[in-house]
Amino acid sequence: MVWDEKWSEIALNSTSDLIFWVTEDGHIDKCNDSFLEKCGYCDNDLGKVSILDIDENLSKREWKKIWKELKQNKTTRHETTIIDKNDQYLDVEMSFTSVAIDTGIICFTKCHDITEIVQLREQLKEALQVIGEINTGDSTSNKDHVSTNEEKKALLKQLHDLQRHHESILQSAGEGIYGLDTMGRTTFANEAAVKLVGYSLEEMLDVSQHELIHHTKPDGSHYHKHDCNIYASFKDGKVHHSDDEVFWRKDGTSFPVEYVSTPLFNNNNELIGAVVTFKDISHRRETEKALKKTNLELTKALKEVKELKDNLEEENQFLQKEIELNNKFEELISTSKVFKDSVFTKIEQVANTDATVLILGESGTGKELIARAIHNHSNRKDKPLIKVNCTALPANLIESELFGHEKGAFTGAIAKKIGRFEMADGGTLFLDEFGEISLDLQVKLLRVLQEGEIERIGGTDTVKVDVRIIAATNVNLEKAVKEKKFREDLFYRVNVFPIHVPALKERLEDVPLLAQHFLEKYNNQFSKKIRSITVGAMNKLKNYHWPGNVRELQNVIERAVIISNNSKLEVNGLKGSTTEDKKNDILTLAENEKQHVLKILKMTNWRISGDRGAAKILDINRTTLEARMKKLGIKRP
Repeated sequence: MVWDEKWSEIALNSTSDLIFWVTEDGHIDKCNDSFLEKCGYCDNDLGKVSILDIDENLSKREWKKIWKELKQNKTTRHETTIIDKNDQYLDVEMSFTSVAIDTGIICFTKCHDITEIVQLREQLKEALQVIGEINTGDSTSNKDHVSTNEEKKALLKQLHDLQRHHESILQSAGEGIYGLDTMGRTTFANEAAVKLVGYSLEEMLDVSQHELIHHTKPDGSHYHKHDCNIYASFKDGKVHHSDDEVFWRKDGTSFPVEYVSTPLFNNNNELIGAVVTFKDISHRRETEKALKKTNLELTKALKEVKELKDNLEEENQFLQKEIELNNKFEELISTSKVFKDSVFTKIEQVANTDATVLILGESGTGKELIARAIHNHSNRKDKPLIKVNCTALPANLIESELFGHEKGAFTGAIAKKIGRFEMADGGTLFLDEFGEISLDLQVKLLRVLQEGEIERIGGTDTVKVDVRIIAATNVNLEKAVKEKKFREDLFYRVNVFPIHVPALKERLEDVPLLAQHFLEKYNNQFSKKIRSITVGAMNKLKNYHWPGNVRELQNVIERAVIISNNSKLEVNGLKGSTTEDKKNDILTLAENEKQHVLKILKMTNWRISGDRGAAKILDINRTTLEARMKKLGIKRP
């Protein structure tokens, strides 16, 4: 059975007792309705109110002592007086129970109203004082005080009034109350006590209560009266409390009981018996049993959650390694920070949404692979990914390819044709070379993106389509908008989530990894057994500026594998290298300075100050270097 929070709410608010949870620092974290009603607080006060605010007898030192005891014994209790928000006082018995939570323990606190019991104790004390005054009326110390029959009559009347008031309190109390003399015989009992044990008042009076209702322990063994806490009260004169014993009914059944035995003294401070207050705690035991069961279930659940969390963390670490080593995005292979930040992270962020994605980058950087990775990691992965190369078809046919046409719509339209938008319904449409489409077609594309519906050429009906758009281009669309070659409204419509793909020359550290990947691919394709790439060939690859990006690298490796007859791959035919280009390039002073500063910054891992910083190597002040970086447009990646 799964514990529902709603059941807890019902259980909490069905009792008149004040119930609340207290944290280790003493703050009240949660409570039931009775607490709010009797103490005058509201929900907004929780977290601000401390148990020290409501228990005037409790100090910070004593609370620390209680918390320490809770950690050892799980439960403790004491009688005290609490004060509400309006400075009203209430006598309560406060019980504390520790409950395990994921961060440690929290204190489950219950306050039971004992106002009637406290009043009864005061009334009994007053009655005993009056009895003492009457009994010692002829003594030397009280001759002046009680010297006449009239004074004795007045005391007797006072005693009679106290007795009637006392009896009314006794009979109205919800808990069982009975009195004992020093022999353990019952001197009085209220209706609640009679009802709880099942004996009549006559059967209870003037007999040993221990032998009548307290003779056997919960485990069935004999309970000798000399070991009884109730008897101890009129032997040692101390208040004794117990909640782990049972009382026995007349019918032979027992019930768990909580009792307090309070000694009684006469005016000469002599012990004359005890008053016992008790209550049936069967419901509490059932609640504690259920709470214990729930606590065990919660502990077990928290353990399972922790194990799951640990497993997930291990799995996450494993996946992170897989991303770094093997890459989870199909053939998108990279270990560079710039590619991870600008591509991998963006794919993870946008894949599970239906947002339109605009992929920007030079030719050969893998824009189609990125589009495929987004689709394959989206909620549409079970639906088709339809690709349209916007420059592969003449302008008069691209519209038909996208939207379809009806039979007879134009010369050669001998049958109805479904367009790419309808083919991609529920899936993804990848528009490659998006920046090259005509202005006329841009208008129609804008309508599809805005309305989600198309019209076939030659048709009159609109067709609803649910398509996610991923567009890719190597054209600078912002520049094209300024030059009126691309519609501004369409640009803003597709530029919802742009992904800028870095050129290969911006992530040259990926060249060895990509080269090895293509080597394995073409080894398998051409049944070759080339084990590695020579050091010289790898240096050539790493120093080349790759104007054709990854596609050019792929072609170079493919060509090298085809012509290679050795176990090690040699690379020939590269048109130029970065070194050769530098000999032919004429750079400005600022460009030379920028390249030099960048080189030093990369060498120091972008550390600017300190003995190993770039400023020290360049022999300039840190502030001067930062100013030059800002002027040259150098930003830390």
